[in-house]
Amino acid sequence: MNVPLLALDDGALADRNDFRRDVLAGLGRYPRAIPAKYLYDSRGSALFDAICELPEYYPTRTETAILRDCADDIARLAGPGCALVEYGSGSSVKTRLLLDAMVDLHAYVPIDISRQHLDATAVRLRHDYDGLRVDPVSGDYMKLDALPPAINGARRIGFFPGSTIGNLTPEEAILFLRRARRLLRADGALVLGVDLRKDPQRLHAAYNDAAGVTAQFTLNLLRRMNRELDANFDLSAFVHDAFYNEAEGRIEIYFRSLRHQEVRVAGRRFVFAEGERVHTEYSYKYDEAGIGALAGKGGFSIERSWTDPARLFAVVFLK
Repeated sequence: MNVPLLALDDGALADRNDFRRDVLAGLGRYPRAIPAKYLYDSRGSALFDAICELPEYYPTRTETAILRDCADDIARLAGPGCALVEYGSGSSVKTRLLLDAMVDLHAYVPIDISRQHLDATAVRLRHDYDGLRVDPVSGDYMKLDALPPAINGARRIGFFPGSTIGNLTPEEAILFLRRARRLLRADGALVLGVDLRKDPQRLHAAYNDAAGVTAQFTLNLLRRMNRELDANFDLSAFVHDAFYNEAEGRIEIYFRSLRHQEVRVAGRRFVFAEGERVHTEYSYKYDEAGIGALAGKGGFSIERSWTDPARLFAVVFLK
């Protein structure tokens, strides 16, 4: 449903303006690219939750199993009375494993770019965890400079699950870690989920599911541009395109034009050649040495790490 512009609050207006600016900039350069964060409107967030349930998509169930086994260890390393700060909280399903283990938690601070998704999550958690202080923060965690003052004085434990660190280039990941270190403060820590390097065929299947949910997720970005930026993308004229670049150690995700066509976005005209791709997302995969090097450049060191028997995924506690 389209929301009248005048009905939006200041924050929503700023988000809409950022979306317009970044889309026009991304489509106006070559190669074309749109930041991955814009995949996560309310429908995109719901589709991603559906992706996490797919049989091909191993990261969520594997990380969840690891967290189920190590949540008590994480709680002991975090210590009593800390504040749990989650970056890109989504539906906070995996967070519940930590909330159950951190029985004396001072507060839970979920951060997410989707206001609607974030508010719904906060309502559910307040209902399910009586007495838990939930202070949601709506915004881009790559730009966040402050947390709610109510958690001042508590040790801050960041939580960045889902291998979302892999959606950042190595340079962006280092910048994120440095910002997180400042935000979590010198006595804080970060619990990080990282997808490990593995058989390319398994990776390809995870991002090209048979049911086509991942394709819907990618093409929802076009739907969002049509709705919010008065664009006229024909969704049947574009397809989801994802593959593993082994040399770079990353999955690359695009939407690809099936024919030569013209599209208007926010009053601007853009011509797409047949076969032209627009980049939407990377998903970098790391080995253990790579995780350690990344952490070190970001101002952290590995205190403890856990993985599954098949070594598909790792959870690390960075101090």
